Amino acid sequence: MQTLLNQLVYFGYFQSLFLLCIYLFSPKNRKNINGYVAFLVLVLMIGLSGRVLYISDIFGKNFRLIAFSEFATLLFGSTIYLFTKSSLLNKRFSYQDLLHYLPGIFYIIFVIFMFMLPTDEVIGARIKSGELFRTITIFIGIGLLFNITYWVMSLQLFLSFRKGLRDELSYTVKTQFFFNFLIAIGICLLCWVIVYFISILGFEMLERTAREAIWLSIALIILFIAYYGMISPDLFKIIPSRVQKKYTQSKLSKSDLDHLQTKLDQLMVEKKPYLNRKLLKAELADMLGVSSPEIARLLNENIGMNFFEYINYHRIKEFVELAKTDKAKNFTFFGLAQEAGFNSKTTFNKSFKKLMGTSPKEYFTSQQ
Repeated sequence: MQTLLNQLVYFGYFQSLFLLCIYLFSPKNRKNINGYVAFLVLVLMIGLSGRVLYISDIFGKNFRLIAFSEFATLLFGSTIYLFTKSSLLNKRFSYQDLLHYLPGIFYIIFVIFMFMLPTDEVIGARIKSGELFRTITIFIGIGLLFNITYWVMSLQLFLSFRKGLRDELSYTVKTQFFFNFLIAIGICLLCWVIVYFISILGFEMLERTAREAIWLSIALIILFIAYYGMISPDLFKIIPSRVQKKYTQSKLSKSDLDHLQTKLDQLMVEKKPYLNRKLLKAELADMLGVSSPEIARLLNENIGMNFFEYINYHRIKEFVELAKTDKAKNFTFFGLAQEAGFNSKTTFNKSFKKLMGTSPKEYFTSQQ
């Protein structure tokens, strides 16, 4: 087990060096790597450096080298949250973001004064008295609580964001990769909580080995994300920046909404904007000459649908009409759906069944 962990330490260390070199010396790739992730990779490299020096025995088995890895303990959660926030909401760095790192800085100072500066005699005395174990237990608990809190905030932000996409986009976007990343971090934190309570029950050696494995797992996940952020930056650019544009609140009266609905119905018939597979609510609002909140209010109050449902409703109607033409003979169902404006087979099937109560195949079989 320890041999495998050592190999992972070496792999993580050289991977972090590789990523940092690319970040420093490749301006093109540097634009693709999120700054928060790059910072965390730097912190991980410092922590992994201590472990590499320890297991390589260059300076002897000095436990102070391992303490370097503790520098990253309270930086995981806050950086993951800021990374999530900047990726989803297109938020740029702000000096206020540094406030999230204050607990991590205090923790690093604590590690330095508690584990690195005292002499071997002082550390030995703390171990014999049980003071060191109690202190480590308390601070690891604080670190876990801190990181779990930020992880929950990240997950809530993601879920809220994904739910809100239906009010802005007429098409589905790939969010599963980002969701899997957050779940992987969550699983690691859950395992960390389990081994934390195992240590409280007296299985200190088991906890020490397991905690090292979990720490490395989180480190490798971060490095994996940094690598994919460099080679596939679109995985983290969920929606167009235009969606983030702010508008004033709607002030339309009920009669204004009724008039606007008439204009919208006419627009959908004459110009068929739903044929644009990546139509945004902001674009439809521009075509009507109103703001985004105003068209959102129209859809919710007068029509009873969100933007995603409304546009796909018209796409289903277009699909049914297309299926009745001679053109349909040269297309599959999904081919026709694409002609009607859909960009996803799954979205088409779900939308069709929700609206028509059956699958496309069953529907047209029953029409014959």
